[in-house]
Amino acid sequence: MNDVRYPIGKFEIPQIIDREIIEKWISIIEEFPERINAITSKLDEEQLNTQYRENGWTIRQVIHHCADSHHNSYTRLKWTLTEDSPIIKAYYEERWAELFDSKNAPIHLSISYLKALHSKWVYLLKHLSKKQLSRSFIHPETNSTISLKENIGLYAWHCNHHYAHVENLLKRKKWL
Repeated sequence: MNDVRYPIGKFEIPQIIDREIIEKWISIIEEFPERINAITSKLDEEQLNTQYRENGWTIRQVIHHCADSHHNSYTRLKWTLTEDSPIIKAYYEERWAELFDSKNAPIHLSISYLKALHSKWVYLLKHLSKKQLSRSFIHPETNSTISLKENIGLYAWHCNHHYAHVENLLKRKKWL
């Protein structure tokens, strides 16, 4: 795709979400920390502070955003498993990306966190029953109901989406 903002397109929920699709999505989530680490581990400070697109986030901000976003998703999973259709807490991701840590902290902090978080997240995801996968939460900004199985797909997409931001920048800059 040629859209720098959405290099793999926007997430589309499949009509049928079967166990095979869920397992594929969980694998993407499971592999993401190592994949993002591998593609960013040799980047210097200047490269990490390069925006993946004009008026976009830097690679550093993308990495820290993934840790923040995936942390929120894990928390939403826990709420949904322990409450009846909870209204989740939305957050201003663009404001979080402007905080000091997102703009300046070493990426190894978020990559280490992603490794630990994804290990716990995936462990739980792999053991959800069909009934649990159908549980849902309500997103307050859109007032939409989102099932856990849909959210797994969204976050598999999210992993690939931000990986593509980084990978495409590295290719454009010939840093790969």
